[in-house]
Amino acid sequence: MELVFEWDPEKERENIEKHGVDFEAAERIFFDYCRMERYDDDSSEDEDRWQTMGEFDDVLFVVFTERGNAIRIISARIAEPFERRIYYGNSETHGWQRVNP
Repeated sequence: MELVFEWDPEKERENIEKHGVDFEAAERIFFDYCRMERYDDDSSEDEDRWQTMGEFDDVLFVVFTERGNAIRIISARIAEPFERRIYYGNSETHGWQRVNP
Protein backbone atom coordinates (compact mmCIF):
# COMPACT_ATOMS: atom_id res chain seq x y z
CA MET A 1 0.00 0.00 0.00
CA GLU A 2 1.36 3.39 -1.00
CA LEU A 3 1.41 6.05 1.70
CA VAL A 4 0.00 9.44 0.75
CA PHE A 5 1.07 12.53 2.67
CA GLU A 6 -0.36 16.02 2.83
CA TRP A 7 0.10 19.19 4.85
CA ASP A 8 -0.70 22.86 4.94
CA PRO A 9 2.20 24.76 3.28
CA GLU A 10 1.79 27.71 5.66
CA LYS A 11 1.89 25.36 8.65
CA GLU A 12 5.08 23.80 7.25
CA ARG A 13 6.69 27.25 6.88
CA GLU A 14 5.83 28.06 10.51
CA ASN A 15 7.17 24.67 11.60
CA ILE A 16 10.49 25.27 9.81
CA GLU A 17 10.82 28.66 11.50
CA LYS A 18 10.01 27.24 14.94
CA HIS A 19 11.65 23.79 14.83
CA GLY A 20 13.94 23.77 11.79
CA VAL A 21 12.29 20.63 10.37
CA ASP A 22 10.45 20.50 7.05
CA PHE A 23 7.56 18.13 6.47
CA GLU A 24 9.34 16.19 3.70
CA ALA A 25 11.88 15.08 6.32
CA ALA A 26 8.99 14.23 8.65
CA GLU A 27 7.40 12.15 5.90
CA ARG A 28 10.50 9.97 5.66
CA ILE A 29 10.26 8.66 9.23
CA PHE A 30 7.10 6.76 8.31
CA PHE A 31 9.39 4.37 6.43
CA ASP A 32 11.60 3.73 9.50
CA TYR A 33 11.14 0.07 10.41
CA CYS A 34 11.77 0.92 14.10
CA ARG A 35 9.21 3.74 14.20
CA MET A 36 7.14 4.14 17.38
CA GLU A 37 3.64 5.54 17.68
CA ARG A 38 1.03 6.47 20.25
CA TYR A 39 -2.34 8.19 20.41
CA ASP A 40 -2.13 11.90 21.26
CA ASP A 41 -4.25 12.20 24.41
CA ASP A 42 -4.08 15.98 24.17
CA SER A 43 -5.33 16.01 20.59
CA SER A 44 -7.80 18.52 19.31
CA GLU A 45 -11.48 17.93 19.88
CA ASP A 46 -12.05 18.09 16.11
CA GLU A 47 -9.88 15.15 15.08
CA ASP A 48 -7.86 12.22 16.40
CA ARG A 49 -4.16 12.88 16.38
CA TRP A 50 -1.19 10.56 16.70
CA GLN A 51 2.43 11.05 17.74
CA THR A 52 5.21 9.12 16.08
CA MET A 53 8.99 8.96 16.43
CA GLY A 54 11.34 7.69 13.79
CA GLU A 55 14.82 8.23 12.48
CA PHE A 56 15.87 10.17 9.41
CA ASP A 57 19.29 11.76 9.97
CA ASP A 58 18.08 12.31 13.55
CA VAL A 59 15.17 11.09 15.67
CA LEU A 60 12.12 13.17 14.81
CA PHE A 61 8.89 13.59 16.78
CA VAL A 62 5.91 14.08 14.45
CA VAL A 63 2.23 14.79 15.14
CA PHE A 64 -0.20 13.69 12.44
CA THR A 65 -3.79 12.79 11.72
CA GLU A 66 -5.41 10.59 9.11
CA ARG A 67 -7.72 12.22 6.57
CA GLY A 68 -9.26 9.69 4.28
CA ASN A 69 -6.36 7.74 2.81
CA ALA A 70 -3.81 10.46 3.55
CA ILE A 71 -1.48 11.07 6.47
CA ARG A 72 -1.70 14.78 7.28
CA ILE A 73 1.41 16.06 9.03
CA ILE A 74 0.65 18.69 11.66
CA SER A 75 4.05 19.33 13.25
CA ALA A 76 7.58 17.93 13.36
CA ARG A 77 10.61 18.55 15.53
CA ILE A 78 13.82 16.94 16.74
CA ALA A 79 12.99 14.52 19.56
CA GLU A 80 13.78 15.63 23.12
CA PRO A 81 16.45 13.66 25.05
CA PHE A 82 13.87 11.67 27.06
CA GLU A 83 12.02 10.78 23.84
CA ARG A 84 15.27 9.62 22.25
CA ARG A 85 15.87 7.33 25.23
CA ILE A 86 12.44 5.76 24.66
CA TYR A 87 13.14 5.35 20.94
CA TYR A 88 16.63 3.88 21.28
CA GLY A 89 15.81 1.88 24.39
CA ASN A 90 13.13 -0.18 22.67
CA SER A 91 10.99 0.78 25.64
CA GLU A 92 7.28 0.46 25.01
CA THR A 93 6.32 2.86 27.75
CA HIS A 94 4.01 5.83 28.22
CA GLY A 95 1.77 4.43 25.49
CA TRP A 96 4.54 4.18 22.88
CA GLN A 97 4.52 1.04 20.75
CA ARG A 98 6.65 -0.15 17.86
CA VAL A 99 4.73 -0.01 14.61
CA ASN A 100 6.65 -3.04 13.26
CA PRO A 101 7.39 -5.19 16.33
